[in-house]
Amino acid sequence: TKGKLSHNGPMSCCKEPRSSWVFPTAMLSLYGFFANCRPAEPFLTPYLVGPYKNISEEQVTNYLFPIWTYSYLALLLPVFLLTDLLRYKVVIVAQGLFLVNNYILLCFAQGLTAMTVLQVNFAIVTSTEVAYFSYIYSIISVRLYQRATGYLRSAMLTGYTFGSFLGQVLVSVAGVSYFCVNAITLGIVSVAFVVSFCLPTPHRGMFFRGETEVPTTQEHHSAAEENTEGAEEESTQVAGGGWCSWNTIAHAGHLLWRSFLQSYSSKQLVYWSLWWALATAGYFQIFNYVQLMWNHIEPSGSSSVYNGGVEAIATLLGAGAAFTIGHVKVTWEVWGEVALGMFSAVAAAAVFLIGLTSSIWASYAGYIIFKASYMLLITITMFQIAENLSMQCYALTFGINNFTAVLLQTTVTAIVVDEHVLGMDIVSQFVIYGTYYAAISLLFMIRGTYTACQHYCRLRLDRESREDTKTEAISSYKF
Repeated sequence: TKGKLSHNGPMSCCKEPRSSWVFPTAMLSLYGFFANCRPAEPFLTPYLVGPYKNISEEQVTNYLFPIWTYSYLALLLPVFLLTDLLRYKVVIVAQGLFLVNNYILLCFAQGLTAMTVLQVNFAIVTSTEVAYFSYIYSIISVRLYQRATGYLRSAMLTGYTFGSFLGQVLVSVAGVSYFCVNAITLGIVSVAFVVSFCLPTPHRGMFFRGETEVPTTQEHHSAAEENTEGAEEESTQVAGGGWCSWNTIAHAGHLLWRSFLQSYSSKQLVYWSLWWALATAGYFQIFNYVQLMWNHIEPSGSSSVYNGGVEAIATLLGAGAAFTIGHVKVTWEVWGEVALGMFSAVAAAAVFLIGLTSSIWASYAGYIIFKASYMLLITITMFQIAENLSMQCYALTFGINNFTAVLLQTTVTAIVVDEHVLGMDIVSQFVIYGTYYAAISLLFMIRGTYTACQHYCRLRLDRESREDTKTEAISSYKF
């Protein structure tokens, strides 16, 4: 090692930090902070329906927001595959570029057509979020996954919370206009775009592997340490193929199929994934339309808006609950589904409160409870799924579950929201969403009760069997 250092000179010292896990994790955390620090986001609806864009509430509800949902669904699967094929960094840089473009459109574009383009642009931003965590998993050792994930998730939540709080301070304390808040956000996300260029480029993907040489014994051993048995062992190499060759694509397809079978081989994992998809679909829908609900209860043109403060508090409480639950010792295999059912009932009650109250403060409180409950449960769900899968299978499960969630959300949007079908008003929508979460709660309470009863019946039978065996042994000994 000393010989290499002296031979390469100062250049190796410059490259050394980039080859470790610290530099890419720090750069990606910095990117995550600035990309999620968007002071203008909690005030999007007041900005669109106010004098700056002058779009009606009905157009925003029944026309503009559904376009984002449809575009997101159309982009999610291709982007998921392209993210791995293009080695993540390109996709992260593209996300930064479209994020900058998003706020350029918000600041300077006028008219319904421009805002339609904005929704498609933002769908590209959200669909590329899959690259954020996938990038770091492709560039660091498996033993550092948990540690790096903690830093990256903390950076995201810190950025989002700080951005929401900053937006509220700018609007309520400094009296800054919504246009200026969007301009400030444009500056912040531009920093994220610049930071994205500093990320090292991974040399491989999880499924599309472009190396052309068979690895040495040492390299093969290192790769084996980072993958579990089965499909992952095959993923270490495809000899003789470039990054876009037919062999590479065919091998990636084979790995995807093997990983899919492994990911959903357990009935327990299927139920956790089912809750993930169902609850996330509802969360996306409520997150998208809650500002319209608040604007309906108390129009932003005639009253103060505290959306940013509410988002900051909800995110902090949710993060705190998620952190706390990680240190609580619970047999999740037995009580996990009951917990999903109980907290889904809390979420359902919170959604009904958001939609049916005439008090803006009660609606704010309902949203805080709802978001904190969702963040708590999604953390438990992700942990339970990740604990039983390799990172390769987990990445695929993450993509499939999110795709299913967006597919469900699109179905709900097309039926309930779209102006060409039911085109319901915002209050009726939230009644539907509350009923939706109540149905999820009922489903998992029934399933959870069955699982718990089955577990304790099995324990009782095992205990009785051991006692019978012990009695027989004693009788045999006496005889």
